[in-house]
Amino acid sequence: MTLGDALQQRRSERQYSDQEINLQTLSTLLWAACGVSDAKTGKITAPSAVNMQDIKVYVCSKDGACLYNAKANTLTKVSDKNLLEAIAGRQAFAKAAPISLVLVSTKDTDRAPNDKFGAMDAGYVSQNIYLACTALGLKTVARATMDFDTLKRELNLSDTSYLELNHPVGY
Repeated sequence: MTLGDALQQRRSERQYSDQEINLQTLSTLLWAACGVSDAKTGKITAPSAVNMQDIKVYVCSKDGACLYNAKANTLTKVSDKNLLEAIAGRQAFAKAAPISLVLVSTKDTDRAPNDKFGAMDAGYVSQNIYLACTALGLKTVARATMDFDTLKRELNLSDTSYLELNHPVGY
């Protein structure tokens, strides 16, 4: 599939099968979202305002939540709890997806003069997720609603972290 094909076919989808996403497909999706594209410079696949690279991606499933480490291209378990209901809120369709990607902006440095940069960076990563899902035969929709308090607590987020968006992902 070409980039033009992916752009033309990209849609916001709200119905998912319960088919699991294998680790290779998940790895490709996460790398496309904001993985390291140049090991020498540490640049990532998504643009980043003032090169903050502040977006952290959490992979949530019925088995718990993991944090994606872009530099090592690995997942680190951060919770054993099923957080899909907290992510879905009142939108039941979001619970049907086998995974949800949660985008968190971290303001752990002094490089962020305002909160707009985190939202901008989340938008860039979100677009990469959409295009990768389309190319991989997956469905997704970007959502801003979720149970912020529960997720902040269960993902052990600092006071300088902000939940930006989430993407239910499935076939």
